[in-house]
Amino acid sequence: MGMPLRQSLRVGGYVLRNKLAGRTRYPLIMELEPLYACNLACAGCGKIQHPADVLKQRMPVAQAVAAVRESGAPMVSIAGGEPLMHPQIGELVAELIRMKRYVFLCTNAALIPKKIDKFAPSRYFAWAVHIDGLRERHDASVCKEGVFDQAVEAIRMCQERGFRVTTNTTVFNTDTPQTVIDVLDYLNDDLRVDQMMISPAYAYEKAPDQDHFLGVQETRSLFRKAFADGRRKRWRFNHSPLFLDFLEGKADFRCTAWAIPSYSLKGWQRPCYLMDDGYTATYQELLDTTDWNAYGRGRDDRCANCMAHCGYEPTAVFATMGSLKQSLRAMRSV
Repeated sequence: MGMPLRQSLRVGGYVLRNKLAGRTRYPLIMELEPLYACNLACAGCGKIQHPADVLKQRMPVAQAVAAVRESGAPMVSIAGGEPLMHPQIGELVAELIRMKRYVFLCTNAALIPKKIDKFAPSRYFAWAVHIDGLRERHDASVCKEGVFDQAVEAIRMCQERGFRVTTNTTVFNTDTPQTVIDVLDYLNDDLRVDQMMISPAYAYEKAPDQDHFLGVQETRSLFRKAFADGRRKRWRFNHSPLFLDFLEGKADFRCTAWAIPSYSLKGWQRPCYLMDDGYTATYQELLDTTDWNAYGRGRDDRCANCMAHCGYEPTAVFATMGSLKQSLRAMRSV
């Protein structure tokens, strides 16, 4: 299953308008990081390794809204850090919903019980809860016991209040096809979340754990086995079918990092959410001053094993929109 029909039509219309306008580079979804601080210290994350004075900073709502408006992207993923630590996160989400942006709030869920009253259900809003595996696997990934149970309780609370709930699962080389199957079966069949995302971990240079990132061939083998026997069609994925083909090695794409730009406390991050080659003041400056041909597998060693959705999901979406056959295939999965 792909994104909801109304959202698919909105995104499809947005892509078509940009094509008709002759634009070759434009954002599909914007990554917004209004803070770097987090209440967890996951071993595979390179986002909290900033100086203490930077971790204390919080982006003003007006600044965040202006960046979203500037980008023009129809979808916004609010990440971090832990967004629920931002004192004005409810106000920020409400403003983006008023702008009719589709908002995904990425969270480890530990603070949801304390902050849930700041939010209201909306077709434009979804929680995106980070779940890396079942209890033992997830707690090991986030380096703290009890977090899995907190997340499950928070997801059920959100569902009871009528919120749309999605999940995001990051895969490392400590995973096996069976651990992937187990967590997706649980999320799909037991928790019954609305949709799920899954992505190989990116090898952050500053991540404390550098030993458990997947290579390209490992990634393809893992997903080919996990998706076998009809399981892939049964799970409610929030991915285009072509991106899932990409994970299995059935298709290959170039990275289109400009389509999921990242805006943080430092500005627009070059070239993507995962790498840090400097910042620009505007999205247009990011487009105009970045040598996009220098990045991607086979071009930059840091990209050699990257198959993350922030680089390749938009390529798959553009390929889908450019093919009647693939468009019909995607519509059948909605």
